[in-house]
Amino acid sequence: MQGHRAVFLDRDGTINVEVNYLYRPADLVLIRGTAPAIARLNQAGYVVIVVTNQAGVARGYYSLAALHALHAHLREQLIGLGARIDAFFFCPHHPDFTGPCDCRKPAPGMLRAAAQQCRLDLTRSWMIGDSAADLGAGNAAGCRTILVRTGYGLAVERNLQDAAIVRPDAIADDLAAAVDHLLLIDGPS
Repeated sequence: MQGHRAVFLDRDGTINVEVNYLYRPADLVLIRGTAPAIARLNQAGYVVIVVTNQAGVARGYYSLAALHALHAHLREQLIGLGARIDAFFFCPHHPDFTGPCDCRKPAPGMLRAAAQQCRLDLTRSWMIGDSAADLGAGNAAGCRTILVRTGYGLAVERNLQDAAIVRPDAIADDLAAAVDHLLLIDGPS
């Protein structure tokens, strides 16, 4: 049996405006066009999953409870706009504070855990984000990747000649344009 298609979304700089160590709901600002883009993914039958590195937990800047509250706020905000996040996966580690792990992007641990829990086919899935770590995680998990120019994406795009950065399958101005691209490539479910 073939698994479900998914779109993995980085959070900061992809869904919402980049704020270093975001944890307060009042500081969450969606990037323009994000909710309609996610709604289109929902309507097309993709499982939509947020995968986000949250080193602020390891650094003691905020608690797991604060992180869960922020994700609940984001989920509610999107639902109010007709969009749905199916699951959140996060890495609370940082190698300098907690040692190495297999979930911190660019490692593929979060994507693989989501695939197992949600019965996903990673080869039919996409990773969209604004960082080299997002591209690396998607590539390592066997997903197709899209770099968005929001957040840190423009700086990453300027450095794509660096051999350490995995080249994305596509580059898009923002999440809405990334969704346009992947729906054109994949077609209806």
